[in-house]
Amino acid sequence: MSEKKEMLKLVAENAFGRCDRAFKDLNEKEIEWRPVPESNNIRWILTHLSQQWNVGIPRMIKGDRNYKPVGWPDDYSKSNPTLQKLMSDLDNGKSAVLSGIDALSPVDLDAEIDLGRGPRKRLPMILMYLLEAVHHEGQVAMLRGNITRRREKDKTFLV
Repeated sequence: MSEKKEMLKLVAENAFGRCDRAFKDLNEKEIEWRPVPESNNIRWILTHLSQQWNVGIPRMIKGDRNYKPVGWPDDYSKSNPTLQKLMSDLDNGKSAVLSGIDALSPVDLDAEIDLGRGPRKRLPMILMYLLEAVHHEGQVAMLRGNITRRREKDKTFLV
C-alpha cells in the first residue's frame, strides 16, 4: 500500500472511530434537542454526515459527480430517517468509503477530478471531507456533554 493511501486510510479509520464513540447509545430525544433554536441538532449532523459518507466521498473516490447509491433518495434530509436508519446508513457509508479507498491506486489518489467546482486533486478532497467528520464529531460531543450536564441538574431531562 502506498504511503499516501496508508495515511488516508489511517485518517478515515480514526475519524470513523471518533464518530462511533461520540454516537454510541444516542436516543431519539437526544438527537432532536437543540441548546438554542438557531443551532443544528444531532439529527441534522448525522444526516449531513450520512450524505457525505454515502454520496459525497464515494463521488470523489469514483470521480463521478452524479454517483448515488442504489435506492438513495434524491433529498435524503427530507426523508427524515429514524435514528436506527441513520446509524445503519452511517455504517454503510463507512464501509463504502473504506473499501473505496482500498480500491484507489497511487495514480488515482493524485488524479484531478471535477465534481462541478472545477478540477481538484482527489486526495486533498477526500481528506477534507474526512476531517470534516472529525469536526462534526466534536459538535456531537459538545451537544452530548451539554445534555449530560443538564441531566446532572434535572434527572428528567430528555428521558
